[in-house]
Amino acid sequence: MNALNSFNVLPDGTPQLLAITVAVFVLAGLVKGVVGLGLPTISMAMLALVMAPAQAAALLIVPSLITNLWQARPWPTLLQTLRRIGTMQVGVCIGTIAGALWLGAPSGHWASVCLGLALVAYAAWGLFGTPPAVPVRHEGVLGAVVGAITGVITAATGVFVIPAVPYLQALNLGKNGLIQAMGISFTVSTVALAAGLWLNGGYSPAAAGASVLMLLPALAGMALGQALRDKLSARTFKLCFMISLALLGAYQVVQGWPG
Repeated sequence: MNALNSFNVLPDGTPQLLAITVAVFVLAGLVKGVVGLGLPTISMAMLALVMAPAQAAALLIVPSLITNLWQARPWPTLLQTLRRIGTMQVGVCIGTIAGALWLGAPSGHWASVCLGLALVAYAAWGLFGTPPAVPVRHEGVLGAVVGAITGVITAATGVFVIPAVPYLQALNLGKNGLIQAMGISFTVSTVALAAGLWLNGGYSPAAAGASVLMLLPALAGMALGQALRDKLSARTFKLCFMISLALLGAYQVVQGWPG
């Protein structure tokens, strides 16, 4: 516990808070191992219940970056995928940095409400949505717009799945291509989020050190999730996952709504 306290990322931390934080990253890693996404979403949703959103966002940087880099393989097809989503990644960077300068670090009622709305929207899409196909000729401009919107939401909430994931699925990249594209997009979003937090004074070397400590539980959870992937019904698991996100999101909106 002293290690985490020395980084001042879990102020007034207790063994119980440390245990909760580790458990959250194990769970988030497990979900990502099974369905290919969810680490930042689960982490932000659950950690925001016990700490400030900016602190939660700082903790997820290293686990998110490493797991997403791993997901961005195989390297031989990396450039081919990047050609399809390159302008989107530029938009993500611009939107995240601009959003960070405009909104500040994720904090307070605004971040809680935005996070809740993003979670509910993502869960609704996952349960009911059928994204349309995006014409190749429109990918450049539309990708940049989607990336910019994703970036602003990332700056406000620390979550970068909306509207990025529905858009990527609409590109019809195939199963492996979609997994790789999400890995690339999430990696870029993680780096941009770290830059935004740093610009707002929310991501110091101390915060990076605490984030490194959360890498091991995240990787352990991801390994377990990958092992379970072939044994569980991914469809059933994802259904439960989306319903849980919707409930967590609704709770965040109610808790954060000023009144």
